[in-house]
Amino acid sequence: MIATATALFRPLLQWGLVPQIVTGIIAGVLLALLAPTVASDIALLGQLFIAALQAVAPILVFVLVAAAIAAHRQGQPTHIRAVLLLYVCGTLIAALIAVAASFWMPTELTLDAGQVDGNPPSDIFSVLRDLLLNAVTNPVSALMEGNFIAILAWAIALGLALRQAADTTRQALQDLSNAITRIVTLVIRLAPIGIFGLVAGTLAESGMQALLNYAQLLGVIVGCMLFVALVSNPLLVYLVTRQNPYPLVFTCLRGSAITAFFTRSSAANIPVNLELCRRLKLDADTYSISIPLGATINMCGAAITITVITLATTHTLGIAVDFPTALLLCIVSALAACGVSGVAGGSLMLIPMAASLFGIPTEVAMQAVAIGFVISVVQDSTETALNSSTDVLFTAAACRAQEARRA
Repeated sequence: MIATATALFRPLLQWGLVPQIVTGIIAGVLLALLAPTVASDIALLGQLFIAALQAVAPILVFVLVAAAIAAHRQGQPTHIRAVLLLYVCGTLIAALIAVAASFWMPTELTLDAGQVDGNPPSDIFSVLRDLLLNAVTNPVSALMEGNFIAILAWAIALGLALRQAADTTRQALQDLSNAITRIVTLVIRLAPIGIFGLVAGTLAESGMQALLNYAQLLGVIVGCMLFVALVSNPLLVYLVTRQNPYPLVFTCLRGSAITAFFTRSSAANIPVNLELCRRLKLDADTYSISIPLGATINMCGAAITITVITLATTHTLGIAVDFPTALLLCIVSALAACGVSGVAGGSLMLIPMAASLFGIPTEVAMQAVAIGFVISVVQDSTETALNSSTDVLFTAAACRAQEARRA
Protein backbone atom coordinates (compact mmCIF):
# COMPACT_ATOMS: atom_id res chain seq x y z
CA MET A 1 0.00 0.00 0.00
CA ILE A 2 2.72 2.45 1.03
CA ALA A 3 4.85 1.40 -1.93
CA THR A 4 1.92 1.99 -4.28
CA ALA A 5 1.27 5.46 -2.86
CA THR A 6 4.96 6.31 -3.12
CA ALA A 7 5.05 5.21 -6.74
CA LEU A 8 1.91 7.24 -7.45
CA PHE A 9 3.25 10.48 -5.98
CA ARG A 10 6.90 10.09 -7.01
CA PRO A 11 6.48 12.10 -10.26
CA LEU A 12 4.82 14.91 -8.30
CA LEU A 13 7.61 14.94 -5.72
CA GLN A 14 10.16 15.31 -8.51
CA TRP A 15 8.53 18.51 -9.75
CA GLY A 16 9.73 21.91 -8.64
CA LEU A 17 8.09 23.75 -5.78
CA VAL A 18 5.97 26.03 -7.97
CA PRO A 19 4.34 23.19 -9.99
CA GLN A 20 3.62 21.44 -6.70
CA ILE A 21 1.97 24.59 -5.35
CA VAL A 22 -0.15 24.95 -8.50
CA THR A 23 -1.20 21.33 -8.10
CA GLY A 24 -2.15 22.06 -4.49
CA ILE A 25 -4.25 25.05 -5.60
CA ILE A 26 -6.13 23.00 -8.18
CA ALA A 27 -6.69 20.17 -5.72
CA GLY A 28 -7.95 22.62 -3.10
CA VAL A 29 -10.45 24.20 -5.51
CA LEU A 30 -11.76 20.80 -6.60
CA LEU A 31 -12.11 19.60 -3.02
CA ALA A 32 -13.99 22.76 -1.99
CA LEU A 33 -16.40 22.34 -4.90
CA LEU A 34 -16.96 18.61 -4.53
CA ALA A 35 -16.80 18.12 -0.76
CA PRO A 36 -17.02 21.43 1.12
CA THR A 37 -17.41 19.72 4.50
CA VAL A 38 -14.19 17.80 4.03
CA ALA A 39 -12.52 20.96 2.72
CA SER A 40 -13.38 22.78 5.94
CA ASP A 41 -11.58 20.08 7.91
CA ILE A 42 -8.61 20.12 5.55
CA ALA A 43 -8.20 23.84 6.32
CA LEU A 44 -6.21 22.71 9.36
CA LEU A 45 -3.28 21.96 7.03
CA GLY A 46 -3.22 25.58 5.91
CA GLN A 47 -3.48 26.86 9.46
CA LEU A 48 -0.54 24.69 10.49
CA PHE A 49 1.53 25.94 7.56
CA ILE A 50 0.88 29.60 8.37
CA ALA A 51 1.54 28.98 12.05
CA ALA A 52 4.87 27.32 11.22
CA LEU A 53 5.94 30.25 9.04
CA GLN A 54 4.87 32.79 11.63
CA ALA A 55 6.66 30.86 14.36
CA VAL A 56 9.99 30.61 12.57
CA ALA A 57 10.00 34.08 10.97
CA PRO A 58 10.81 36.19 14.08
CA ILE A 59 13.78 34.12 15.25
CA LEU A 60 14.99 33.76 11.66
CA VAL A 61 14.98 37.52 11.10
CA PHE A 62 16.61 38.23 14.45
CA VAL A 63 19.47 35.76 14.01
CA LEU A 64 19.95 36.41 10.30
CA VAL A 65 20.18 40.19 10.66
CA ALA A 66 22.41 40.00 13.74
CA ALA A 67 24.73 37.51 12.03
CA ALA A 68 24.92 39.55 8.82
CA ILE A 69 25.78 42.77 10.65
CA ALA A 70 28.24 41.07 12.99
CA ALA A 71 30.06 39.56 10.01
CA HIS A 72 30.05 42.81 8.05
CA ARG A 73 33.44 44.40 7.49
CA GLN A 74 34.15 48.11 7.17
CA GLY A 75 34.11 49.13 3.52
CA GLN A 76 32.04 46.13 2.43
CA PRO A 77 29.23 47.59 0.26
CA THR A 78 25.53 47.15 0.95
CA HIS A 79 22.61 48.53 -1.03
CA ILE A 80 20.07 49.35 1.66
CA ARG A 81 19.77 53.02 0.70
CA ALA A 82 18.84 52.18 -2.89
CA VAL A 83 16.31 49.59 -1.74
CA LEU A 84 14.67 52.04 0.67
CA LEU A 85 14.41 54.64 -2.09
CA LEU A 86 12.68 52.10 -4.31
CA TYR A 87 10.32 51.18 -1.47
CA VAL A 88 9.28 54.82 -1.01
CA CYS A 89 8.92 55.56 -4.73
CA GLY A 90 6.99 52.36 -5.36
CA THR A 91 4.51 53.05 -2.56
CA LEU A 92 3.89 56.66 -3.65
CA ILE A 93 3.41 55.63 -7.28
CA ALA A 94 0.98 52.91 -6.21
CA ALA A 95 -1.09 55.46 -4.28
CA LEU A 96 -1.13 57.80 -7.30
CA ILE A 97 -2.29 54.97 -9.55
CA ALA A 98 -5.07 54.17 -7.08
CA VAL A 99 -6.23 57.81 -7.12
CA ALA A 100 -6.25 57.88 -10.93
CA ALA A 101 -8.20 54.62 -11.12
CA SER A 102 -10.71 55.81 -8.52
CA PHE A 103 -11.36 59.01 -10.49
CA TRP A 104 -11.66 57.04 -13.72
CA MET A 105 -13.97 54.37 -12.27
CA PRO A 106 -15.79 55.90 -9.27
CA THR A 107 -17.27 53.19 -7.08
CA GLU A 108 -20.34 53.46 -4.90
CA LEU A 109 -20.63 51.43 -1.72
CA THR A 110 -23.64 50.31 0.26
CA LEU A 111 -22.72 51.68 3.65
CA ASP A 112 -24.97 49.54 5.75
CA ALA A 113 -22.43 46.88 6.68
CA GLY A 114 -22.07 45.76 10.25
CA GLN A 115 -19.65 47.47 12.54
CA VAL A 116 -16.11 46.15 12.85
CA ASP A 117 -14.34 45.92 16.16
CA GLY A 118 -11.04 47.74 16.36
CA ASN A 119 -9.36 50.98 17.33
CA PRO A 120 -8.23 52.73 14.16
CA PRO A 121 -5.51 55.38 14.53
CA SER A 122 -6.77 58.95 14.63
CA ASP A 123 -4.06 60.54 12.47
CA ILE A 124 -0.78 59.92 10.69
CA PHE A 125 1.21 61.05 13.71
CA SER A 126 -0.38 58.27 15.75
CA VAL A 127 0.80 55.76 13.16
CA LEU A 128 4.35 57.12 13.19
CA ARG A 129 4.39 57.34 16.99
CA ASP A 130 3.27 53.72 17.28
CA LEU A 131 5.96 52.75 14.79
CA LEU A 132 8.66 54.38 16.93
CA LEU A 133 7.30 52.91 20.15
CA ASN A 134 7.24 49.47 18.55
CA ALA A 135 10.95 49.79 17.82
CA VAL A 136 11.84 49.89 21.52
CA THR A 137 9.63 47.04 22.67
CA ASN A 138 11.16 44.42 24.94
CA PRO A 139 13.07 42.04 22.62
CA VAL A 140 11.59 38.91 24.17
CA SER A 141 8.08 40.31 23.74
CA ALA A 142 8.94 41.32 20.19
CA LEU A 143 9.99 37.78 19.32
CA MET A 144 6.88 36.33 20.93
CA GLU A 145 4.50 38.79 19.26
CA GLY A 146 6.21 38.98 15.86
CA ASN A 147 6.95 42.71 16.18
CA PHE A 148 9.41 42.97 13.30
CA ILE A 149 10.26 46.63 13.81
CA ALA A 150 11.55 45.85 17.30
CA ILE A 151 13.16 42.62 16.13
CA LEU A 152 15.06 44.54 13.47
CA ALA A 153 16.11 47.24 15.92
CA TRP A 154 17.43 44.76 18.50
CA ALA A 155 19.06 42.56 15.86
CA ILE A 156 20.90 45.55 14.38
CA ALA A 157 22.02 46.64 17.85
CA LEU A 158 23.24 43.14 18.73
CA GLY A 159 24.98 42.77 15.39
CA LEU A 160 26.81 46.06 15.82
CA ALA A 161 27.86 45.09 19.34
CA LEU A 162 29.15 41.70 18.16
CA ARG A 163 31.38 43.23 15.50
CA GLN A 164 34.04 43.50 18.19
CA ALA A 165 33.47 39.94 19.43
CA ALA A 166 35.85 37.04 18.89
CA ASP A 167 35.78 35.28 15.53
CA THR A 168 34.50 32.12 17.20
CA THR A 169 31.52 34.02 18.62
CA ARG A 170 30.61 35.46 15.24
CA GLN A 171 31.04 32.05 13.64
CA ALA A 172 28.73 30.48 16.22
CA LEU A 173 26.11 33.09 15.39
CA GLN A 174 26.54 32.35 11.69
CA ASP A 175 26.19 28.61 12.34
CA LEU A 176 22.97 29.28 14.24
CA SER A 177 21.73 31.35 11.32
CA ASN A 178 22.50 28.52 8.91
CA ALA A 179 20.70 26.00 11.12
CA ILE A 180 17.55 28.11 11.31
CA THR A 181 17.70 28.64 7.54
CA ARG A 182 17.67 24.87 7.06
CA ILE A 183 14.58 24.61 9.26
CA VAL A 184 12.92 27.32 7.18
CA THR A 185 13.77 25.45 3.99
CA LEU A 186 12.00 22.39 5.37
CA VAL A 187 8.91 24.43 6.25
CA ILE A 188 8.82 25.97 2.77
CA ARG A 189 8.94 22.52 1.21
CA LEU A 190 5.58 21.90 2.88
CA ALA A 191 4.03 24.88 1.06
CA PRO A 192 2.05 22.78 -1.47
CA ILE A 193 0.28 20.93 1.34
CA GLY A 194 -0.33 24.10 3.31
CA ILE A 195 -1.68 26.01 0.33
CA PHE A 196 -3.91 23.06 -0.56
CA GLY A 197 -5.48 23.39 2.88
CA LEU A 198 -5.74 27.17 2.66
CA VAL A 199 -7.48 27.13 -0.72
CA ALA A 200 -9.88 24.37 0.24
CA GLY A 201 -10.77 25.95 3.57
CA THR A 202 -11.18 29.49 2.23
CA LEU A 203 -13.47 28.51 -0.64
CA ALA A 204 -15.49 26.18 1.56
CA GLU A 205 -16.03 28.90 4.15
CA SER A 206 -16.54 32.03 2.04
CA GLY A 207 -17.53 30.86 -1.41
CA MET A 208 -17.66 33.41 -4.23
CA GLN A 209 -21.05 35.07 -3.70
CA ALA A 210 -19.76 37.64 -1.22
CA LEU A 211 -17.17 38.79 -3.73
CA LEU A 212 -19.71 39.25 -6.52
CA ASN A 213 -21.62 41.84 -4.47
CA TYR A 214 -18.62 44.18 -4.58
CA ALA A 215 -17.22 43.22 -7.97
CA GLN A 216 -16.47 46.78 -9.13
CA LEU A 217 -14.66 47.78 -5.95
CA LEU A 218 -12.67 44.57 -6.05
CA GLY A 219 -11.97 45.08 -9.74
CA VAL A 220 -10.54 48.56 -9.18
CA ILE A 221 -8.34 47.39 -6.30
CA VAL A 222 -7.04 44.28 -8.01
CA GLY A 223 -6.66 46.13 -11.32
CA CYS A 224 -4.46 48.75 -9.65
CA MET A 225 -2.36 46.06 -8.02
CA LEU A 226 -1.89 44.22 -11.30
CA PHE A 227 -0.92 47.49 -13.00
CA VAL A 228 1.66 48.16 -10.30
CA ALA A 229 3.02 44.61 -10.48
CA LEU A 230 3.24 44.46 -14.26
CA VAL A 231 3.79 48.08 -15.34
CA SER A 232 4.96 50.60 -12.75
CA ASN A 233 7.22 48.28 -10.74
CA PRO A 234 8.94 46.91 -13.87
CA LEU A 235 9.41 50.50 -15.06
CA LEU A 236 11.13 51.39 -11.78
CA VAL A 237 13.33 48.31 -12.05
CA TYR A 238 14.25 49.23 -15.62
CA LEU A 239 15.18 52.77 -14.61
CA VAL A 240 17.48 51.33 -11.95
CA THR A 241 19.03 48.41 -13.82
CA ARG A 242 18.69 49.48 -17.48
CA GLN A 243 17.82 45.86 -18.28
CA ASN A 244 14.66 44.02 -19.31
CA PRO A 245 12.86 43.82 -15.95
CA TYR A 246 10.31 41.14 -16.76
CA PRO A 247 12.41 38.01 -16.22
CA LEU A 248 13.13 39.25 -12.70
CA VAL A 249 9.53 40.40 -12.21
CA PHE A 250 8.10 37.01 -13.13
CA THR A 251 10.70 35.21 -11.03
CA CYS A 252 9.63 37.23 -8.00
CA LEU A 253 5.93 36.76 -8.71
CA ARG A 254 6.40 33.03 -9.13
CA GLY A 255 8.72 32.57 -6.17
CA SER A 256 7.13 34.95 -3.67
CA ALA A 257 3.68 36.15 -4.72
CA ILE A 258 2.07 32.71 -4.93
CA THR A 259 2.80 31.74 -1.33
CA ALA A 260 2.08 35.28 -0.10
CA PHE A 261 -1.30 35.21 -1.84
CA PHE A 262 -2.42 32.26 0.24
CA THR A 263 -0.70 33.02 3.55
CA ARG A 264 -2.03 36.62 3.43
CA SER A 265 0.81 37.69 5.69
CA SER A 266 3.95 39.58 4.71
CA ALA A 267 5.51 38.51 7.98
CA ALA A 268 4.81 34.85 7.34
CA ASN A 269 6.29 35.18 3.85
CA ILE A 270 9.63 36.53 5.08
CA PRO A 271 11.28 33.08 5.13
CA VAL A 272 10.08 32.45 1.56
CA ASN A 273 11.54 35.77 0.39
CA LEU A 274 14.85 35.20 2.13
CA GLU A 275 15.15 31.81 0.47
CA LEU A 276 14.32 33.35 -2.92
CA CYS A 277 16.98 36.02 -2.44
CA ARG A 278 19.49 33.32 -1.61
CA ARG A 279 18.61 31.45 -4.80
CA LEU A 280 18.98 34.67 -6.78
CA LYS A 281 22.49 35.01 -5.28
CA LEU A 282 21.84 38.50 -3.95
CA ASP A 283 24.02 40.22 -1.38
CA ALA A 284 23.20 38.62 1.99
CA ASP A 285 24.12 41.76 3.93
CA THR A 286 21.48 43.62 1.96
CA TYR A 287 18.58 41.19 1.76
CA SER A 288 18.88 40.02 5.37
CA ILE A 289 17.84 43.56 6.34
CA SER A 290 15.77 44.76 3.37
CA ILE A 291 13.38 41.79 3.32
CA PRO A 292 12.27 41.97 6.98
CA LEU A 293 12.17 45.75 6.73
CA GLY A 294 10.12 45.57 3.53
CA ALA A 295 7.60 43.31 5.25
CA THR A 296 6.88 46.25 7.54
CA ILE A 297 7.30 49.41 5.46
CA ASN A 298 7.06 48.42 1.77
CA MET A 299 3.29 48.36 1.44
CA CYS A 300 2.33 49.52 -2.05
CA GLY A 301 -0.64 47.16 -2.01
CA ALA A 302 -1.81 48.61 1.30
CA ALA A 303 -1.55 52.14 -0.12
CA ILE A 304 -3.82 51.07 -2.98
CA THR A 305 -6.39 49.51 -0.66
CA ILE A 306 -6.50 52.52 1.66
CA THR A 307 -6.78 54.99 -1.22
CA VAL A 308 -9.40 53.16 -3.29
CA ILE A 309 -11.76 52.35 -0.41
CA THR A 310 -11.42 55.86 1.02
CA LEU A 311 -12.25 57.49 -2.32
CA ALA A 312 -15.11 55.04 -2.86
CA THR A 313 -16.50 56.16 0.49
CA THR A 314 -16.22 59.85 -0.45
CA HIS A 315 -17.95 59.16 -3.78
CA THR A 316 -20.76 57.32 -2.01
CA LEU A 317 -21.27 60.23 0.39
CA GLY A 318 -21.13 62.81 -2.41
CA ILE A 319 -17.95 64.47 -1.14
CA ALA A 320 -16.05 66.27 -3.89
CA VAL A 321 -12.32 65.55 -3.90
CA ASP A 322 -10.02 67.99 -5.68
CA PHE A 323 -6.55 67.16 -6.97
CA PRO A 324 -4.53 68.74 -4.12
CA THR A 325 -6.56 66.80 -1.56
CA ALA A 326 -6.15 63.62 -3.59
CA LEU A 327 -2.41 64.24 -3.67
CA LEU A 328 -2.42 64.66 0.09
CA LEU A 329 -4.33 61.39 0.36
CA CYS A 330 -1.56 59.71 -1.67
CA ILE A 331 1.07 60.92 0.78
CA VAL A 332 -1.01 59.98 3.82
CA SER A 333 -1.79 56.55 2.37
CA ALA A 334 1.86 55.93 1.58
CA LEU A 335 2.96 56.95 5.08
CA ALA A 336 0.14 55.06 6.74
CA ALA A 337 0.97 51.96 4.72
CA CYS A 338 4.40 51.95 6.37
CA GLY A 339 2.64 51.39 9.67
CA VAL A 340 0.55 48.47 8.46
CA SER A 341 1.18 45.31 10.43
CA GLY A 342 2.42 42.43 8.32
CA VAL A 343 -0.69 40.37 9.04
CA ALA A 344 -3.91 39.71 7.19
CA GLY A 345 -6.25 42.71 7.05
CA GLY A 346 -3.75 45.16 8.53
CA SER A 347 -4.34 47.89 5.93
CA LEU A 348 -8.11 48.01 6.41
CA MET A 349 -7.86 49.44 9.92
CA LEU A 350 -6.08 52.52 8.54
CA ILE A 351 -8.99 53.49 6.29
CA PRO A 352 -10.74 55.58 9.00
CA MET A 353 -7.60 57.65 9.42
CA ALA A 354 -7.45 58.39 5.69
CA ALA A 355 -11.20 59.03 5.60
CA SER A 356 -10.82 61.62 8.35
CA LEU A 357 -9.09 63.87 5.78
CA PHE A 358 -12.54 64.37 4.26
CA GLY A 359 -14.41 64.76 7.53
CA ILE A 360 -15.95 61.28 7.33
CA PRO A 361 -17.02 60.06 10.79
CA THR A 362 -15.27 57.00 12.14
CA GLU A 363 -18.60 55.17 12.39
CA VAL A 364 -19.16 55.51 8.64
CA ALA A 365 -15.55 54.72 7.80
CA MET A 366 -15.73 51.54 9.84
CA GLN A 367 -18.62 50.40 7.66
CA ALA A 368 -16.27 50.76 4.69
CA VAL A 369 -13.76 48.69 6.65
CA ALA A 370 -16.41 46.02 7.08
CA ILE A 371 -16.89 45.93 3.30
CA GLY A 372 -13.13 45.58 3.00
CA PHE A 373 -13.27 42.48 5.16
CA VAL A 374 -15.98 41.03 2.93
CA ILE A 375 -13.73 41.23 -0.14
CA SER A 376 -10.55 40.48 1.78
CA VAL A 377 -10.47 36.90 0.53
CA VAL A 378 -9.17 38.31 -2.75
CA GLN A 379 -8.19 41.89 -1.85
CA ASP A 380 -5.94 41.05 1.07
CA SER A 381 -4.43 38.07 -0.70
CA THR A 382 -3.58 40.13 -3.78
CA GLU A 383 -2.29 42.98 -1.63
CA THR A 384 0.05 40.69 0.28
CA ALA A 385 1.25 39.04 -2.91
CA LEU A 386 2.14 42.45 -4.35
CA ASN A 387 3.74 43.74 -1.16
CA SER A 388 5.84 40.67 -0.54
CA SER A 389 7.01 40.03 -4.10
CA THR A 390 7.95 43.71 -4.41
CA ASP A 391 10.31 43.33 -1.45
CA VAL A 392 12.37 40.80 -3.39
CA LEU A 393 12.01 42.65 -6.69
CA PHE A 394 13.36 45.95 -5.40
CA THR A 395 16.09 44.26 -3.37
CA ALA A 396 17.24 42.35 -6.45
CA ALA A 397 17.07 45.46 -8.62
CA ALA A 398 19.21 47.48 -6.22
CA CYS A 399 21.77 44.69 -5.83
CA ARG A 400 22.06 44.06 -9.56
CA ALA A 401 22.32 47.74 -10.37
CA GLN A 402 25.21 48.15 -7.95
CA GLU A 403 26.91 45.04 -9.31
CA ALA A 404 26.59 46.38 -12.85
CA ARG A 405 28.19 49.67 -11.84
CA ARG A 406 31.14 47.87 -10.26
CA ALA A 407 31.62 45.61 -13.28
